[in-house]
Amino acid sequence: MLDIIKLTKKIPEINQHFQEELNANCERLQKAQKILPRIYDLEVELIKKYEKWHNYLTFSPAIPIEPLNTRINLISPPHKHSVFATDGSQIAPSHHEIAYCYLINVGRVMLHYGQNLYPLLDSLPEVYYRPEDLYISKQWGIRTEEWIGYRRSVLEIETLSDMACSWVNPPGAHYEANLAMVDGSLIYWFLDGLPKEVRKNILPPILTAWAKLQKSQIPIMGYLSASRSVESITFLRLYSCPFSTPNCLANCGGSEEKNLPCKIIEPLRDITLWGQFLEPGQRGPLWRSSQRILKLYEKAQQIYFCYINFGSEIARVEIPAWVVEDKPLLEQALGILLGQVSKGYGYPIALSESHNQAVIRGGDRVRFFALLEQQMIRTGLQNVGTSYKETRKRNGIA
Repeated sequence: MLDIIKLTKKIPEINQHFQEELNANCERLQKAQKILPRIYDLEVELIKKYEKWHNYLTFSPAIPIEPLNTRINLISPPHKHSVFATDGSQIAPSHHEIAYCYLINVGRVMLHYGQNLYPLLDSLPEVYYRPEDLYISKQWGIRTEEWIGYRRSVLEIETLSDMACSWVNPPGAHYEANLAMVDGSLIYWFLDGLPKEVRKNILPPILTAWAKLQKSQIPIMGYLSASRSVESITFLRLYSCPFSTPNCLANCGGSEEKNLPCKIIEPLRDITLWGQFLEPGQRGPLWRSSQRILKLYEKAQQIYFCYINFGSEIARVEIPAWVVEDKPLLEQALGILLGQVSKGYGYPIALSESHNQAVIRGGDRVRFFALLEQQMIRTGLQNVGTSYKETRKRNGIA
């Protein structure tokens, strides 16, 4: 039980810390606002500098593909369009439960506008109980709980692709505008530090699902709320570098300490900076991400992003290259996204509904294991039940 009285004594110290951070962040923002206009005319020069010296940098800045002073008003969504979204949740395995297994539940949402069609709102549960499912990650030193998260990412994208493509490409195909959405990043940066064998089990199925969407001309976008990214801010470090050549290894010994001259505005977030320049309904310039994991993506699947003022917040939206290269399709998809945020009162309604379909509550967990227990008893299994530890935790003396 949390002792609120003891906790109250710690609040003033926490509040003071955040007040100091807020003041420091305001100073960084003022510096960034002064730097940004200075580099409008130096953008091409800085990009060339990056292309020449990127192998010697200790940071990975995103590269703008549009002028930094780009401000584009998003169009309204077309009258007829469909939106597809998935999200997932899981029940982790426990040795103290009825059986050692785990469950992944993927929520599916398909919403149609201007077409007089019923929506799809449901979930697809998958249970994993075989040894090859439970222990495959042990050979790479990866915890089962961590592996479940990776498997969930694959299932979410595969389910999204199957749902969208089966709708758009059945007999008598539907040719209205479409958008597939995911909650979070399209850059699977967590794979960067994992063994190649792990990446081969996770990334190829995801990219295959993306390729199906591309073949069906269904744009996919990743929506990041409250993004902590500094990729576009990091581009400003090329301007702030005091040396004639941005060779981090030679000039600073590869150090990434806080007091470097080029880091005077970090850790300012991208959304904080672009929130000062974008009006509601506007997007900023498109950027090409330089994250190392993207070297494993196909050329058409390279990830670009932009920041959009949706009125409720500044959100980062990630888009694959093949969508960016098709300007009418890009603007149409962004317009649909704008409509989704409006309908969801500040957050895309398709994503919030897919989350609601996927979420596993405490009662759902209890019912799952109760159902499993009943079935095991029917088949004649004996000594079925939770461990004494789990039983005592569920029935405390208080």
